[in-house]
Amino acid sequence: MLKLLLTPNRQSCWQGLVRSPYSTDSKHVLLRKTIQSFGVGKSSFLQTTRGNSLRPSLRPAHTVTGGTTSSGPRVVRVLLGGTGVSLTLGYQYRRWFVHCEAPANRLAGQRYALEDERVRFDWWKFWRYLKHHLGKLIGAILAALAVAYFNIQIPNLLGVLVNKLARYAGSSLKDIDTASFFRDMRGPAFQLFGMYLAQSGFTFLYILLLSQIGEQMAASIRQDLFRQIIIQDLEFFDHNRTGELVNRLTADVQDFKSSFKQCISQGLRSFAQLVGGGISLFWISPQLASIALVSVPVAVVMFSLLGRSLRHLSKKSQAQSERATSVSEEALANIRTVRASASEYSEVELFRVETEKSAVLSQQLGAGIAVFQALSNLCLNGMVLTTLLLGGHFMSANSISAGDLMAFLVAAQGVQRSLAQGSILLGSVIRGMTAGARVFEYLNLEPKIDLKHGLTIPAESLRGEVRFEGVEFVYPTRPNQRVLRDFSLVLRPGQTVALVGASGSGKSTVASLLERFYEPTGGRITIDGYELAHISPSWLRGELIGFIEQQPVLFGTTIYENIKYGRPGATREEVLQAAKLSQSHDFVSKLPDGYDTMVGERGIQLSGGQRQRIAIARALLKQPTILILDEATSALDAASEAVVQSALDAAVLDRTTLVIAHRLSTIRNADVIVVLNQGQIVEVGNHDSLIKQRGYYYELVKQQERQQQQQQQQQDQSPGQDSRVYG
Repeated sequence: MLKLLLTPNRQSCWQGLVRSPYSTDSKHVLLRKTIQSFGVGKSSFLQTTRGNSLRPSLRPAHTVTGGTTSSGPRVVRVLLGGTGVSLTLGYQYRRWFVHCEAPANRLAGQRYALEDERVRFDWWKFWRYLKHHLGKLIGAILAALAVAYFNIQIPNLLGVLVNKLARYAGSSLKDIDTASFFRDMRGPAFQLFGMYLAQSGFTFLYILLLSQIGEQMAASIRQDLFRQIIIQDLEFFDHNRTGELVNRLTADVQDFKSSFKQCISQGLRSFAQLVGGGISLFWISPQLASIALVSVPVAVVMFSLLGRSLRHLSKKSQAQSERATSVSEEALANIRTVRASASEYSEVELFRVETEKSAVLSQQLGAGIAVFQALSNLCLNGMVLTTLLLGGHFMSANSISAGDLMAFLVAAQGVQRSLAQGSILLGSVIRGMTAGARVFEYLNLEPKIDLKHGLTIPAESLRGEVRFEGVEFVYPTRPNQRVLRDFSLVLRPGQTVALVGASGSGKSTVASLLERFYEPTGGRITIDGYELAHISPSWLRGELIGFIEQQPVLFGTTIYENIKYGRPGATREEVLQAAKLSQSHDFVSKLPDGYDTMVGERGIQLSGGQRQRIAIARALLKQPTILILDEATSALDAASEAVVQSALDAAVLDRTTLVIAHRLSTIRNADVIVVLNQGQIVEVGNHDSLIKQRGYYYELVKQQERQQQQQQQQQDQSPGQDSRVYG
């Protein structure tokens, strides 16, 4: 049996120790890999050594075993799951196989969502949602108070009934007058039955009202929260993971709603019984009640300090739970990438680590709540014991009677039960208020770019001229890395301008700025003389600009609805016309359900070229004046690229078009080609003039031509190749 022990060392590297019990001297292999490159689909071994000694003093993070075989080459193969890298080393006698599932470090650098102590529960925001249900809330409170009243009165009435029964207990059946017995019992019995009915009715009423209030408030909060999240700038989504946002929309709102309903229902009853019991205590014996009251301030101070620690633990617990949810959501949303990288167990391990952290924090929170409840019971039982001792002293001094002491103890037990119930509710209150603080934190966010406010360009002035004047830009997530430097460019009406350059040169950033996904940090952008910062973003993206991405995203609905998404008010004839312009109509018509064909999640039921043509139709349906093509064909094969490129050539006619080019062969006919290098324009011209200059563009073209030739040679040679597969 072969074992691999994988541990992180002090140099932020991973070490693997391979041991074989079949060799006389235990062989060792040291694998080292930096954390930075320890991600899904990519890794590199910085050092590989062999030796006879390796101090295994580090705590093993994983132990994985594998089988053996006596046939084949004399090698040992170590496959690091989630990295796509295998290491093969020579051995003398046998071949061993080991599959090590190492956790991908794709959470490195991610911040925890909410552990800021400055974030507090927003009572004013809570009132804004609650005030719309004030009538029902008052009804629920009155019903809960009625239940509490009946809970206080029912024991007294039971006592009256028991006293009447006690009068007959000493008599034999022969001496009991049946008519008199039922006449005496009928009154208290019917009163008690009526109270039980009333208690049940009011219980049903307050639970029903609270359920309606809770569900309606939760729905309103979810709707407002989703609206507030979706209107945020892209900078917000750069900083926050999708799983964390979904967790606030679902789990946090649910926790807050459950806590609200529980606190009102149980808390209100406990409070009413506490008040009623307290009045009874002072009514029976003011002396004993005053002595019991002395311990209340001490308990309040102690419990408030403990409650503060529990609130902090609750915030950490929910933030970690949010992190675990984000791991699962991200893995499931990218299941094909996970499967292609053989990272299933890597994701399972990552989720296990995050959920275990969440479980530890939740256990700590549960332990804190348990301590709170234990201390509460200790204090309450101490009060009862003190009452007995002092009550006995007062009874010996004839200050109170035995009956008064018994009544005081019964009332004290009622107060004790109410306080104990309150201590149990504390955990729900803390979790609910923490969840509410997290929800209200996002409800209070305002986007930097207001989607609805701004001007629209009059139709008679709309020509489609775009000007970039000295634009500077840095991404908020990378404030020290300037992406665009003094970028100035003019796109004439109806002109096709292509941006080319190496990866990371700022091409897609130009498109993002034109769409107002971000605001430039310097300079300005104008459209037909109107400054882009003053134009309504909703009108800009909804009517003026059509945007076609490299990897178009379709929604899990029909082809017809996906095209119509570009302009919801479009007629069916307009949708079909857009499909024809994008060369989608023919392939859609051949499908069994035609335009009613469901495309699956993210359009997975369609090919890449088909998805791209649907995206083109969606953009053309808006009849945009300006069209942005962000490497729209770079992810397609040659056959699909030819069809899509034909559709794009038709789409750009009579439109100002900005093309972000990856394959330079697709922009030979562009009116202007702008070459970017490290955020700066280094060359401008058409294809022929730039080739003659033999500058940066010329080198890019030649480089791509060489790559295409190499790929073609590999494809020509691949059918006759005799490839070896080890292991």
